[in-house]
Amino acid sequence: MERYPINVRYPQDYRDSVVKLQNLPLVTLNGARIALADVAEIRYEDGPPMIKTENARPNGWVFVDIAERDLGSYVTEAQNTVAEQLSLPAGYSLTWSGQYEYMERAKERLSVVVPVTLSIIMLLLYLSFRRVGEVLVIMGTLPLAMVGGLWLMHYLGYNFSIAVGVGFIALAGVAVEIGVIMLVYLNQAWHERKLAAQENQAPLTLDMLTEAIREGAGLRVRPVMMTVLTVIIGLIPIMYGSGTGSEVMQRIAAPMIGGMASALLLTLLVLPAIYKLWKSKETHQ
Repeated sequence: MERYPINVRYPQDYRDSVVKLQNLPLVTLNGARIALADVAEIRYEDGPPMIKTENARPNGWVFVDIAERDLGSYVTEAQNTVAEQLSLPAGYSLTWSGQYEYMERAKERLSVVVPVTLSIIMLLLYLSFRRVGEVLVIMGTLPLAMVGGLWLMHYLGYNFSIAVGVGFIALAGVAVEIGVIMLVYLNQAWHERKLAAQENQAPLTLDMLTEAIREGAGLRVRPVMMTVLTVIIGLIPIMYGSGTGSEVMQRIAAPMIGGMASALLLTLLVLPAIYKLWKSKETHQ
């Protein structure tokens, strides 16, 4: 024999009146009819104004507001403290929800988006240059472009978040774009020097490489400066904005503003220097 619980819900007219509930008829095993009040006490009694449920289970919420600290480290510390000092009885469970739950979901997505983004960038670089050397130069110097974003975040007191991660992804795209333009002009200037040397049957020298780098980098100073200043000037108003969504937008813009400043130094100084070290093996000292 199996037993199953059965819930009976009477119409609203019966449930609104205690007297009607008391007079509800019941049929006993012997066939006699009695009222519900004969076997049960029905009365009004104060109770909770609302019963919350989650996944068909009653639950209670504890709200925590966090200030001047990142959400991830706080929840990790709180989870360790609760695990050490709280013993839940049978039938009880504890779940960390809210913004932390959304952050964990976003982190899982970023763990897939970031490698895919870097792979696409490397593929596009290879399709553009058709050589692995340029791809390695740009990808190897890319972390230097993000140094400025890290410093600005430290200065503003921003903690790492999903919005910050999105800002760094956008910064990587712009920094790679500027580096590609610089390398294209450096390759073009150096290729012209090599053709001229072949026509004159003269050896390639380090001075010729230096002149090519000066010419190629000099042609890109103004476009690179305009690109960087356009991005920074366009994002500065976001840093002074207020209202709904401003905190998220500021954490997207901050890595880009700081990163563009370091990307400028990377493009105009570091990339030409690395290019000279890389191509110097083609010259005759």
